This record gives sequence, structure tokens and C-alpha cells, in this order.
Amino acid sequence: MKKHQLIAAIAALGAIAGATQTLAQTPTAAYLTDTRNVVAKSGFGLCWRTSSWTPAAAIAECDGDLVKAAPAAAAAPAAAAAAPKKCDFTTTLQSDELFAFNKATLTAAARKRLDSDVVGKLASCASVSMVMITGHTDRLGSQEYNQKLSEKRADAVKAHLLKQGVPADTVDTMGAGKTQPAQGVKCDDSQPRQKLITCLAPNRRVVIEVKGTAK
Repeated sequence: MKKHQLIAAIAALGAIAGATQTLAQTPTAAYLTDTRNVVAKSGFGLCWRTSSWTPAAAIAECDGDLVKAAPAAAAAPAAAAAAPKKCDFTTTLQSDELFAFNKATLTAAARKRLDSDVVGKLASCASVSMVMITGHTDRLGSQEYNQKLSEKRADAVKAHLLKQGVPADTVDTMGAGKTQPAQGVKCDDSQPRQKLITCLAPNRRVVIEVKGTAK
């Protein structure tokens, strides 16, 4: 009986040795595998590394902490915010429409033009950052006189716009006098005065420049 038990034990040891030999003889490049080419593991679930193992050969099943995670997909760049639409415009009104010659009092026609061409357009703006009013004169008369006249005319336009509800903190005025004649205006000073006044009419103007953001 004891003899049979001894033979059985020897046979069992031989089987284990044979299995161990099989594991040792059929390794993968980095880990020991069994006859099914499955990575062999200890009773604690640990893989057996071969002498060929290097950190670069690590697999997630055995050395997950050494395997580099796949880089996360780069986040798509945020779409650039669309530039706000502008509500910029410039309106030029001839002074003969706005004022009588050598005067700074707005005519009824002038008020109507300002309401339609400036106040009306401002209604399409979500916000207004600037309303610049510049008065201009022709070259007749002294620089000092024309400077004051251009300022008075710009102020008259401003007063009307404020009355129509344009915010005062957005409106500014300046007078350019006769220093900035309109382009392309050529008048012979030797012609009769009334004809000269008519010829120089384009220089007598008020320019309203608006900058803002559209709705």
C-alpha cells in the first residue's frame, strides 16, 4: 500500500515538474505562458516575467501601472467668438440745408434730415460709443470768425440730437473752421461774390460720425 502511495506521489511530482518545464520552455517575449500560450500566473494572480522582460514590453494584464494610457484626444479648440456687428456710419449735411448763410440756427429742413439720417439710424444700434459732430465753413471771412461759427453750428446739431434722446455722454463736438475744405471744390475768387458763395457751398457742412454696435 505504501509502495503504491509513494509511486503516486512521485508521479504527481513528475507531472508538476513537467508542467514547470513546459512553462519554462514556452515563454512569450516578456512573460511565461502555458501550453495554451496563455500567460501563466501565480496563485495570487501575478504574472511570471522572463529574462527578456523590460518595462517597454509590459502588458496591461500583468503590469498595468507601467503601460502608458492612450493619450486623450485633444480637445477641439473653442470656436472664436464672432466679432460684434458694427453700427458705424457717417452723415454729411450741407450747411445750406442746415443753416442760413452766416447763421447757426437749424432750419426745419435741417431738423428733418437729422431725424431721418442720424436719429433714425441710431435706432438700429444696440449701443453707441461715439457721436462726433464736426462743423466746417467755407474760406470767406477770417479764421477766427469761421472757427467760432463752425463750433456754434456743431453745437446746434448736438442740441437737437440730445433733444431727440441721444445720450449726452456719447456726443462730442468740434469746429474745424475753414481748415478742411471739401475735396474737389475749386472756386475762382474773382467771380461775383454771390456766385462764389454758391460755389463754396460744399465746404459749408456738418459731418456726424457714429460708432457703435448693431443689434
